[in-house]
Amino acid sequence: MASVSMIEENPSMTEDEVREGLEGNLCRCTGYHNIVKAVLQASEVAL
Repeated sequence: MASVSMIEENPSMTEDEVREGLEGNLCRCTGYHNIVKAVLQASEVAL
């Protein structure tokens, strides 16, 4: 849900901005790399 809001507010985010936006979310996966990658890919589609 945070990702959708971030993309709506700024569809041209950098990787650092995505990481900062997701900073408060907890995840048990491998270091957010794939989540950040997915958010960046989704933001490209939103443009």
